[in-house]
Amino acid sequence: MMHSAGSQTLRRLLWAALLVTLWQSAPAIRAAELEDARKLFLAGNYQQCIRASQKAVEDNEYDEEWRVLLARSLMTVGRYPEARTALTNALDRYTSSIRLRLLGYDVFRMNGEVARAKSMLADINYLAGSRTWAYRDPANLVTLGRAAVLLGADPKRVLENFFDAVKKADPDNRDSYLAAGELALNKHDFQLAATSFQQGLKKFPNDADMHFGLAMSFSSGNRQVMLNSLNAALRSNTNHIPSMLLMIDHLIDAEEYDGATELLDRVLGVNPFHPEAWAYRAVMEHVLNSPKGEARAREMAMRFWDTNPEVDYIIGKKLSQKYRFAEGSSYQYQALRFDPAYLPAKIQLAQDLLRLGKESEGWRLAEEVHKEDAYDVNAYNLVTLHESLAKFQTLTNQHFIVRMATKEAAIYGPRVLNLLERARERLCGKYGLELERPVTVEVFPSPKDFGVRTFGIPDNPGYLGVCFGSVITANSPASQAGSPANWEAVLWHEFCHVVTLELTRNRMPRWLSEGISVYEELQANPVWGQSMNPRYRQMILEGELAPVSEMSAAFLTPKSSFHLQFAYYQASLVVEFLVQRYGIEKLKLILHDLRQGIPINESIETHTAPMAEIESNFALFAKKRAEGLAPGLDWERPKSASSGRPGDREAPVPPSLAPLDFSALHPKNYYVLMQKAKQLIEEKKFEEAKAPLQILTEHYPNQSGGDSAWALLAMVHRALAETDKEREALSKRAAVDSEALDAYLRLMELESGRNNWNAVFENAERYIAVNPLIAPPYAHLARASEAIAKRAEAVAAYRLLLRLDPADPADVHYRLARLLKESGDPEARRHILQALEEAPRFRDAHRLLLELTKGAPTHKPDGF
Repeated sequence: MMHSAGSQTLRRLLWAALLVTLWQSAPAIRAAELEDARKLFLAGNYQQCIRASQKAVEDNEYDEEWRVLLARSLMTVGRYPEARTALTNALDRYTSSIRLRLLGYDVFRMNGEVARAKSMLADINYLAGSRTWAYRDPANLVTLGRAAVLLGADPKRVLENFFDAVKKADPDNRDSYLAAGELALNKHDFQLAATSFQQGLKKFPNDADMHFGLAMSFSSGNRQVMLNSLNAALRSNTNHIPSMLLMIDHLIDAEEYDGATELLDRVLGVNPFHPEAWAYRAVMEHVLNSPKGEARAREMAMRFWDTNPEVDYIIGKKLSQKYRFAEGSSYQYQALRFDPAYLPAKIQLAQDLLRLGKESEGWRLAEEVHKEDAYDVNAYNLVTLHESLAKFQTLTNQHFIVRMATKEAAIYGPRVLNLLERARERLCGKYGLELERPVTVEVFPSPKDFGVRTFGIPDNPGYLGVCFGSVITANSPASQAGSPANWEAVLWHEFCHVVTLELTRNRMPRWLSEGISVYEELQANPVWGQSMNPRYRQMILEGELAPVSEMSAAFLTPKSSFHLQFAYYQASLVVEFLVQRYGIEKLKLILHDLRQGIPINESIETHTAPMAEIESNFALFAKKRAEGLAPGLDWERPKSASSGRPGDREAPVPPSLAPLDFSALHPKNYYVLMQKAKQLIEEKKFEEAKAPLQILTEHYPNQSGGDSAWALLAMVHRALAETDKEREALSKRAAVDSEALDAYLRLMELESGRNNWNAVFENAERYIAVNPLIAPPYAHLARASEAIAKRAEAVAAYRLLLRLDPADPADVHYRLARLLKESGDPEARRHILQALEEAPRFRDAHRLLLELTKGAPTHKPDGF
């Protein structure tokens, strides 16, 4: 075929145009392919991402991001040697890349090349100093910030100068939010971490890493938020290993080992050699008393890096979270042998040792961490706490070391020691425990100090006391002004934990430990502990009991604070059921089994009955107890009845049944009677309010609480000036309520007027068991003790009263002087002079001073 010159020219021009088009579109195509690869990685399609990245590298694509993606993907699926090869090849090509070097820090460590990993950070530091101009883009600035943290730079400056700066310059930079949040997490600043991840989620709502970071921020607090965030992360990336591992951590806490094992298999399906996954496997093998399985799992965790401190740190931390502090601390020591500078292990060891009572070493380690990392919140909190504890007073005897604020120790410290001794004699004898060392008890007037000593963080409300084994921490009555609790019951409860934890070497599920402690409270004093109430009755009869075999989960993720309280109550019911049905000796055998590492459900079945039988019989036991609450009352819930507590549900009522009709048809309905009584009191129809309240007190005589029928009836009688009946109602309430401060105080006033000093004495003691830090109960106690010839008790009460700013100090000094005169105590003269100093015209004091002066011996000058 013949072609003209013109047609040849046209073809050449068209071909040139096509080449230009292809050249111009190639970068856009490659950028789109890279973005697709990133999406594959973020969605958890790691194998596809590896294939795409390998092809791009083979095609000699220029962008270093392909090499980063390839190495990261290979690391994620556990192909560590291949990741090392990919990285070193990339470093040969991109000789000044700091992103590859930061990735190399992880790659070389996971291949056991710790020295070379550290050299990557040194290279970054050198390049950043010599080629600053080359790393001013957002991606490199975030990389520099992360490297700076690893090199020990001030975290706050890193946040400001790198991560926050990138957020301002490029609000859509994903890594800046992740890096800031991860830094805060590493320093235990959970609030800051949550803020950073929440900001990131506004930009990247489907990002699994962001959701995981938020979950981590709440892992030490609100577990429900944590679980919601983990579910969101796994919806975005079903293979997201960090989220699965945190869920495994949670399941281990709940003792749901089957679920944890299933999830571990999923993780190992993605990465067969993941060190953290194998560390969790080792934890479960340890808890399930399988030393060989534990050793195999730990060996797998260390397969590519045999001095990885994180493995032993994770194992030890999880064991400590199960209160196995001695076992946990041994793993932290091993982690620190691998890397003495590994601060997570050092601060965990510090807390373990403090909980074991090994205080000098524990405080020293906390101080070391604080010096090395001033931003670590846990270390800072502990060091600050140590300074506060140095101001405490220490009270001791053969069995206890009690630390309290100096003022509080002087007022009720001896009572604390007394109570603990009674608990030791009773509970150690009952369960056959010989204490090998003194028990340390620390009582904190500041809830923040209690939180730091107990949990490592200041904000952890809802706890009155915690026992670690031979160490007890408790909130002081001074910290409970809004909702006072009976401190005697709290310390009895916590000392019972000492007994059960020591007997089992801390190898017991939380539910059983709490159940025994609540049960023993009730054995010591019927008004302590927890008893059936209307809400518990409803929950049991509506099927909200947790299976006995799954009780630990009820403590870990309760729907509300009330559901947590119900978990305590149910645990005590289980213990009561086991003791009633099978005897206390069987319970002691179960504790012995736990000491040997035998799982709780296996031990229960060995010494009682098959778990299915236990479950069904306990359900009947609990149902009978619920139905036994005030059986003379009608418990159907009208539509308008609601206690206002979380989790309350309203019972359905036929639409045609109006509230008035319901009331008429249910004259003994608990909810109707309570509502009617409160409404009549609010309307000041006190006489009419008596009728519903008398029905309630007749059928439900052991109801306690500030809004109980007894409390309301006492209010009604007081309003009607029916003092004797008021006193009777208050006495009934005081007999069934361990925290009725208003009732105790009013009874002291009324019984003093009747010279019923035994009743005054009893109610003063009740009051002090809740709040020992104010003057009125001591004034009543002193007067009552005088009247019933308890001179020593009266002297002690008056002396304490003087420490509490009494309304009439002159009278207190006078009465104390009079008592001391009877026993010939020379202190009498000092107190009578102090009485006259307060009130110079106090005639009775003058007369007593004359009597003391006449009886004083005559002193002659020296030499005569």
